[in-house]
Amino acid sequence: MAGRFLYSQLFVTPPKPTVSHAGKTVIVTGANVGLGKEAARQFTQLGASTVILAVRSLEKGNAAKNDIEASTGRNGVVKVWQLDMASYQSVLDFAGKAEKELDRLDVALLNAGVMRGQWEVFEQDESTITVNVVSTFLLAFALAPKLVETSKKFNTRPNLTIVSSETHEFVGFAERHAPEGKIFERLNEKMVDGKAVALSTRYMVSKLLEVLIVRAWCERKSATEIPVTINFVNPGLCHSEFGREGGWSVIIMKFFLARTTEVGSRVLVAAASLGPESHGQYVTNGRVEDPGTWVLSQEGHQVQQRVWNELVGKLEGIKTGITQTL
Repeated sequence: MAGRFLYSQLFVTPPKPTVSHAGKTVIVTGANVGLGKEAARQFTQLGASTVILAVRSLEKGNAAKNDIEASTGRNGVVKVWQLDMASYQSVLDFAGKAEKELDRLDVALLNAGVMRGQWEVFEQDESTITVNVVSTFLLAFALAPKLVETSKKFNTRPNLTIVSSETHEFVGFAERHAPEGKIFERLNEKMVDGKAVALSTRYMVSKLLEVLIVRAWCERKSATEIPVTINFVNPGLCHSEFGREGGWSVIIMKFFLARTTEVGSRVLVAAASLGPESHGQYVTNGRVEDPGTWVLSQEGHQVQQRVWNELVGKLEGIKTGITQTL
């Protein structure tokens, strides 16, 4: 696994996407800086008619919009909408606005995420789990009806792409040993067996959960059963403001191994441009590849079902019927 990571970082440069997005409407979350901003820039360059920057700070979002317009020469394409992934209500309000105001939605690139250096609770869970997992899939399910409507109305196949990470391959995920129905509860415990939980691994756990959830979702809704492609993508280690709370180890690794933000964003756009062959699949360097070995194991599949069942329960507790949107 480490060998695959090093080879990819040092010797593979994904090509620039060339698939036209002319006439399409795209949402990119976490789009005021970094990978999200660069992906939004590429969608704009590829002809999208509307690119929505979903951001927590409207001020930073408007700065990103101005930068994208200046570099692409395309005005009136980029819109800035507020979205706070730390708030379930903000997530639902954002999806409601999309349902009401957008004529179509062709791509939902769910890129927003956090890597925390301190323990904090957002809504019901530790902040990393709330933002990277619960809110991400709350938004995914909430946007699903608009994606389906678009497929029928315009005879097209929209994409829902979750930005995950190859770090899902490297984490032990001790919380899987929690009693039945208690994985998320265990993830919300600051102290386990008298020891403080290491937040250094929490980001990796959240990325593993994303992988398991997408795979479980697509097992239940295959590419032939729904008119939307759902996949998850690994951009690789990239230079960006992301991970600034991750400590010196992250800074040093980035210095020696990281791709440019623009190169990393190519992978995101490529994944969001793939067809049904990528449904439920792990996309890296613009190609479908196998996820981590443990994910594909019997135990991995069993844990996948447990995580799915628990997440569905959490989402239904936030909004009844939300998981039935597909």
